Amino acid sequence: MPIRRLSELLINQIAAGEVIERPASVVKELIDNGLDAGATRIDIAVEEGGRRLIRVADNGCGIPEEELPLAVAPHATSKLCCAEDLGAIRTLGFRGEALASIASVSRLRLISRLTVGGCAAESGAVIEACGDRVTRPAPAPCSPGTVVEVRDLFFNTPVRRKSLRPAATEFGHIVELFTRIAMANPGVGFRLTHNGRAWVDLPAGQSRRQRCVQLLGWELEEALLEFESDCTRITLGSVECSSGSPHLGDGADSGPGLELWGLAGLPAIARATAKFQYLCVNGRPIRDRTLAHAVKEAYRGLIPADQQPVAVVCLEVPPGAVDVNVHPAKAEVRFHDPNRLHGLVLTAIRQRLLAADLTPSVSLAGGAGAKPRGDWPAVSPGSAPGPTAGAPSLAISTDAFVDYFRRMDPTQKGFVYQQVREALAEDSPAALLDTGGLSDAAGRSYAVSASPSPSQLPAGHEPLLPRSGSPGDSGGGSGGSASAPVLQIHNSYLVTQDEQGLIIIDQHALHERVLFEELSRRVLGRNLESQRLLTPAVVRASPQRLALLDLLKPLLERIGVEADALGPDAVAIHAFPSFLFDRRVDPVDFFESLLDLAQDSQLLSTGGGAGDSSANVDEAVLHRVLDMMACKAAVKAGDPLSPLELQSLLVLREQVERASSCPHGRPTTVRLTLQEMARRFKRT
Repeated sequence: MPIRRLSELLINQIAAGEVIERPASVVKELIDNGLDAGATRIDIAVEEGGRRLIRVADNGCGIPEEELPLAVAPHATSKLCCAEDLGAIRTLGFRGEALASIASVSRLRLISRLTVGGCAAESGAVIEACGDRVTRPAPAPCSPGTVVEVRDLFFNTPVRRKSLRPAATEFGHIVELFTRIAMANPGVGFRLTHNGRAWVDLPAGQSRRQRCVQLLGWELEEALLEFESDCTRITLGSVECSSGSPHLGDGADSGPGLELWGLAGLPAIARATAKFQYLCVNGRPIRDRTLAHAVKEAYRGLIPADQQPVAVVCLEVPPGAVDVNVHPAKAEVRFHDPNRLHGLVLTAIRQRLLAADLTPSVSLAGGAGAKPRGDWPAVSPGSAPGPTAGAPSLAISTDAFVDYFRRMDPTQKGFVYQQVREALAEDSPAALLDTGGLSDAAGRSYAVSASPSPSQLPAGHEPLLPRSGSPGDSGGGSGGSASAPVLQIHNSYLVTQDEQGLIIIDQHALHERVLFEELSRRVLGRNLESQRLLTPAVVRASPQRLALLDLLKPLLERIGVEADALGPDAVAIHAFPSFLFDRRVDPVDFFESLLDLAQDSQLLSTGGGAGDSSANVDEAVLHRVLDMMACKAAVKAGDPLSPLELQSLLVLREQVERASSCPHGRPTTVRLTLQEMARRFKRT
């Protein structure tokens, strides 16, 4: 077949294959045009998921009548003048091919009325395009601005039309895209209707938080933490900019500057997918792996690895610091200095999370008279509205909760908390164990089962704090639950109180977080201390696992493990971390778990390979290993704790960062609020 020049219609239809993927793509291109025209109000009407009709009306500056034919011509635009403009694009659209591509696969009608200097033209004009046929402009009545109607999408490309999903699915894509655009442009009013029914109506002039909360759901308002960047000057590539742009989203007028603003969802509302992460740059919704990684990294240790946080990240950067001409649908961008922005976003979110109380609240599910509450404290994680279920629900059974207390012997009072607190304050916890019982204010005596001494604790269990000191000696444990009475239930959970209600703590998860933070502090900038073994511990290993030993050398050196191959099927461990040795962690069991992680390629990322220095071990790899070390060294469910150890653990909870979750992301603490208890006991 000879080489030939393609017809203009075929060229536009090929372009439509990239630009117009589905009805949502049409909606995006038309909204972008309205925003570029300076519109403050945009109305979108859709029928049959966009198959039958897409109508977008804006109150922007409009198009002159004589330029209407150019508007539907390929590669014709008012947004670029020369090649240099591509280096600093300030508009959402710039290629001049959207309307031509849409017209080639639909029946398009364009009506516009020009506005110049606040004065509207006497009348508007209309033009119609279908395939390669374009009518002449004709006078038409219309309000100032532009109206674009797209009917029968893909009517002349049967294969593309058959590939469209059901109307509900296509409209779902439109809603998702509409949400992201509306969230990135809070100053603009939007209205979306489907088959004549109003779906969303957003007023103009909303604050960023108001717009985001309205779109995400008002029931999540208390679960969204607002954050901003606090940098004064930053250099992105060769562009120097300052923070504090006056209005995020007004990229064309804000001048050279950088501003970061966003909302970080509490870990309790994490979801199964990243669908609820909204990223935008200069008012443009985007997908970006660098920013998405920064968001996920900020939550590391706060949510399980298989869940994603809910977050909104809005960046305003100089146009010259970002290239938006890298994706056919302009859904992705390329930053000139992505690493610096990654650090900026990660730091801003992490600092905000560390400053917040991340303890999740629970509601008692079931039972007569139970009513869902609209305020956040009673919203179970994962129960927030959305197409995808979020984190597993923390709701507990009311019947089980009540039955537990019903089964208790009414004469068995357990601890008398006031005496426990006084004994701890006097640094004499032995006083609680020397007496045969405790008495209350009326003089009635009750039997008390003494807590075990260190020699009676399970093997491998060590005191949380030195026995010679009191909880107060650690410092920083004032206020909150650290000074409240505490009760251990089933040698697994601690029950205490704070000003908001009842606190239930998973002793293993909390101790694991405490030990993880201690390990992270010790390993910072140096290797962990190690203990030489009198006799090497021998681990049996297959040749495949032995081959991993050289790759793990830098990591092993960093955590204080000295190990060498011992024959063709064994590894000899000569030195072991003192931190684990003191807590009687089995070297063989630990090293086998380490090899398991390495065999699953979880410890062989960049920075941990052969030849790297121990100082360059990848942070994520080190996190996984320290996590495993803390888990093996922490107290386990079923381990009894003395009163001093219980109080010490509460003190440590107040001192460590991210105490609301273990390094795996599981919650260490849940709260049953006073309001919820009053409601369940029908006191309100």
